Amino acid sequence: MASTVPSLTLNNQTTIPQLGFGVYQVPPAQTADTVATALEIGYRHIDTAQMYGNEQETGLGLASSGLPRDELFVTSKLNNGFHRPDDARREFDGTLQKLGLDHIDLFLIHWPLPTLYDGDYAATWRTLTEFVADGRARAVGVSNFQPEHLDRIVAETGVVPAVNQIEAHPYFTNDAARAATHRHGALVEAWSPIAQGAVLDDETVGRIATAHDRTPSQVTLRWHVQRGDVIFPKSMRAERMRENFGIFDFELSDDEVAAISALDRGEAGRTGPNPDTFDYVPG
Repeated sequence: MASTVPSLTLNNQTTIPQLGFGVYQVPPAQTADTVATALEIGYRHIDTAQMYGNEQETGLGLASSGLPRDELFVTSKLNNGFHRPDDARREFDGTLQKLGLDHIDLFLIHWPLPTLYDGDYAATWRTLTEFVADGRARAVGVSNFQPEHLDRIVAETGVVPAVNQIEAHPYFTNDAARAATHRHGALVEAWSPIAQGAVLDDETVGRIATAHDRTPSQVTLRWHVQRGDVIFPKSMRAERMRENFGIFDFELSDDEVAAISALDRGEAGRTGPNPDTFDYVPG
């Protein structure tokens, strides 16, 4: 079943499954079983983060699957409290230990935090590139980086991130950040792909879903896929996991893709924080 998910090629020739499974807000006590269920359904790309507080349980779910390591693609992200180089190195070690892995497939700076750390997210990015050089990360990237953030780290380090994981969905297409990501030769990963459920009641999405005899969620995820982005919807219900997995046996027309894209509300559609001002550091 996993073979139905297309793989995309990152700018370092590493491949990534276009559909993954995210564990954001999955309680640690339920994470191992939830990950195991996702893997049983056919997902092979698991996305976690230090700030989610469930890396260790994600690792337990991966281990319990019995799947070969080379069939899995695992992502985690740097906690906002550890951007200084030595802190980032120490916490990366901790991520590998918690996941029970000797290497990770993708490791990201979770937020740029331009108002913190003297605004020096470029030093944090330079540190992450060390993990690829020493073989403990197959690829590194960023999350929530605006165009100017991307331009700066590439100019200062000469290294382009493999991905930029950003909020993107029909109500917030985030075109400027997507365009900058593509201009640098990186892939876009879209978080909150169904706008935390807000688009599921949209009249346009519903009409297209009815035309294809699909659910609004499936149509929205299919829209992302046809835009070329990587997605990792989250659900703790097996039936919803299966629904989200079943998006590769139908296709939207160009007009349908355009109609969904036209739902964009600009900044008013954003559901998460603005990366230019977000400065949360866990206590």
